[in-house]
Amino acid sequence: MSTSCDTHHIGQGEMVVSSSPDAMLTAVLGSCVAACLWDPAPGIGGMNHILLPEGAESDMRRTLYGTNAMELLINSLLQGGADRSRLRGKLFGGARMMQGLGDIGAKNGRFAVEFCKREGIEVVAMSLGGTGARRVQFWPSSGKARQRVLSDAWVPETPPRRDILRSSDVELF
Repeated sequence: MSTSCDTHHIGQGEMVVSSSPDAMLTAVLGSCVAACLWDPAPGIGGMNHILLPEGAESDMRRTLYGTNAMELLINSLLQGGADRSRLRGKLFGGARMMQGLGDIGAKNGRFAVEFCKREGIEVVAMSLGGTGARRVQFWPSSGKARQRVLSDAWVPETPPRRDILRSSDVELF
């Protein structure tokens, strides 16, 4: 068993696909969404980092936008040996980072869920919404994912209930 880890940070508009058992993909998300897709049979997966659900077709930064980012990820997985019918997904992000402004995080989250549904990609886990940024780690060859909520971007006007336990760490297998 290898003890080394080949870590790739995924920035806005970026995407990485790997079948290496040593690869770990990571992103820090606020209102952005990361789609982690993988095919368990050949052990290949990838992550993208979506800034907005849509943008101008003439914009040279099309990889920042939902449909283009998802299509690039899916096409790269297929080129690497994945079968579209076996693709599975885990979705993260979509927080509301600033109170009083439009909720782009919710729009990003809805886009990712609807895209996967429309394309027949089974979403086996998701952590969308809230008000805290997240650090996500994804192991593309196995589909294992883990997140840590980093902080709340703003404090709600009503104090949190003390009878509800909050956990900032979630592991999704």
